Amino acid sequence: MTELAKPDSVPTPREAPTPREAPTPREAPTPRGASTPREAKNGAREGRGNATIYDIAKVAGVNPSTVSRALSKPGRVSVKTQKLIEDAAAGLNYHVNPFARALPTGRTSTLGLIVADITNPTFFDIIRGTESTAAVRDYTLVLAESAESAVTELMTARRLMATVDGLILASPRMDDDDIRALARDKPVVVINREVEGVLCVVPDVNKGIGEAVRSLAAHGHQKIAFVAGPPQSWMSGRRWEGVQAACDWSRLEAVRLESTKPTIEGGRQAARAVRASGATAVLTYNDLLAIGLMQELQAAGIEVPGQISIVGFDDIFGADFTTPPLTTVRAPLRQSGSDAAKLLLQILHGGAEDSFVVQAESELVIRGSSGPLVTR
Repeated sequence: MTELAKPDSVPTPREAPTPREAPTPREAPTPRGASTPREAKNGAREGRGNATIYDIAKVAGVNPSTVSRALSKPGRVSVKTQKLIEDAAAGLNYHVNPFARALPTGRTSTLGLIVADITNPTFFDIIRGTESTAAVRDYTLVLAESAESAVTELMTARRLMATVDGLILASPRMDDDDIRALARDKPVVVINREVEGVLCVVPDVNKGIGEAVRSLAAHGHQKIAFVAGPPQSWMSGRRWEGVQAACDWSRLEAVRLESTKPTIEGGRQAARAVRASGATAVLTYNDLLAIGLMQELQAAGIEVPGQISIVGFDDIFGADFTTPPLTTVRAPLRQSGSDAAKLLLQILHGGAEDSFVVQAESELVIRGSSGPLVTR
């Protein structure tokens, strides 16, 4: 199609040539050792982003490839050159960008850890054990929580997978198939749960539970209640199985009671069901439930341990702050976190099996909340 000409278009007069600008005087050369206007004091640069290996190379007077070798694998350059590069990097306030490093290697030197509830002290030692072991290998730990939601947990795990080298799931709530799908993408280690085909760290609860039940039987208790954890908790099921087996061995009656949530408030709400059960001793899924249960029973005038003995699980920080101090089955929480990090690092560096379970023993810690049954 032919384009129509603009009506009444009038040619504009030619512009007069712009006079040539007078040449600017040449800047005097910068004296050797003095900072240029593009550099701030102590080698920091003004008006630019983070320092790069090219900036370090320029200051140190070496090739960028030499800087890369010196910073990524010390020992591949001479001691003198290494010192020169490190001084230049320090002067420029250079920091390694793990995501930039990941471009050629696919590794970010970060591990992900997802816990079921970040406010639950049960996970404090797991976090500490994981972080301390990762730090020894110069890995950074990225922490997230699922808030006891399988849906949230899966979404969070998928997001973390994009930025971490491997993932640790502490007491996961999602399905086994979802966990295995994540493990096919990147290395995954699970704590407090067995998942076929995935590396797992699972404390052996039977030893500690057996000790607790035998202790209660020796104090004259005949019926023991177990206050369970969340329905989606694999470990809650395992602990209930341990209580049943130990009670069968000691010829005691065992009854399972449900809780609304694995918290102090959940323990308070379970108190009415505990009294209605007729049990004179209680084992709970975790210490928070035990503490809440104790508080509610005492508020109702029930003597602990005279009328009801209470035994918690995990031996969290503060378990001995209660009145009376809480008897509990101590789980190797810090060791579990450390073992999980070690396994994950072994996978990343080619030194671990594809699937097996690591176990550490639990043990009974006797304090004041359990004791002889006082009959009236």
